[in-house]
Amino acid sequence: MHGGVLNAMTRSVILIGMPGCGKSTTGVLLAKAICAEFCDTDLVIQKREGKSLCEIIAERGTDGFLDAERDTIMSLDVQRTVIATGGSVVCRGDAMEHLRRLGTIVYLDVPLGEIIARIDNITTRGIALSPGQTLADVYAVRRPLYEKYADITVSACGSAERTVGDIIDKLHNYTY
Repeated sequence: MHGGVLNAMTRSVILIGMPGCGKSTTGVLLAKAICAEFCDTDLVIQKREGKSLCEIIAERGTDGFLDAERDTIMSLDVQRTVIATGGSVVCRGDAMEHLRRLGTIVYLDVPLGEIIARIDNITTRGIALSPGQTLADVYAVRRPLYEKYADITVSACGSAERTVGDIIDKLHNYTY
């Protein structure tokens, strides 16, 4: 039904946003709806590194993890793919410029209070937090970056299905 969003193009759709905003869940549903491939970069990082995100952060620290994430993003060469990125992808500008070349960047916007309510496994989820940093601190740093890099912003406060519908509507009206 919505395959026409990507039918005539080779561009991808890249989902960015805070941990817990629904990038992976929305991404799978969006890929099905628009007949595209799906890629979760957190899974690509884990496969490439042979370790969980938590293990990478524990061994290399936040900066080492961000570098591994950037290197993984820079290695992506995909078309017609919905890409669910890690929440920290916006911390490396060169990675974001590479993603911009691949497709349209969609920011899934969720208020901080809802992010905090959604995340109950902060220590085991593999979130790139520096020592002493809270989710509120991360949100304050990253939100302006999400807004800076987004081609399209969609509220992801409702159901995943509604978010997918809103993304498709905005993609139909987006001029490249």
